[in-house]
Amino acid sequence: MSAPPPPDPFAAAPTDSRYGPVADHARQYAASGGADGHDWNGAPTLLLTTLGRRSSLPRRTTLIYGCHHDAYIVVASNLGADLHPDWYLNLRHHAAARIQVHGQLLAVHARTATPAEQPLLWDLMAGIWPDYDAYQRATQRPIPTVVLQPDFRHMPAQIAR
Repeated sequence: MSAPPPPDPFAAAPTDSRYGPVADHARQYAASGGADGHDWNGAPTLLLTTLGRRSSLPRRTTLIYGCHHDAYIVVASNLGADLHPDWYLNLRHHAAARIQVHGQLLAVHARTATPAEQPLLWDLMAGIWPDYDAYQRATQRPIPTVVLQPDFRHMPAQIAR
């Protein structure tokens, strides 16, 4: 007899961002199956669910995204703060994540863009959200771009609208 598969760590209800407007946006996005909340201030957004680096529990936030080839691209700007955002630190510890784009739920594998990829991906994202350039000027840390590559081996069910 084979052992049962391990439980899905993303099955538990996620904890939303501690920042009220971001948490409200995430809940609105999720509740509407992405119909309400995908477009935010003229930019496309997705829901990112990571696993907490200490708790291993699901943590959810909304992020502006772009697409490059078959991957989704996000920026760990933290509005130009000197510290990386929690979601980025979580991804550095657990690269497996989930995203929701409109009503589509995808398993992804996250990685920081390589130095060779960074200029192209930064330009892509600054074209979508020009404030990223101001955020970079506001901090001493290099702001990473993150590649979210769909992982078709672990594809969850689609979101019902």
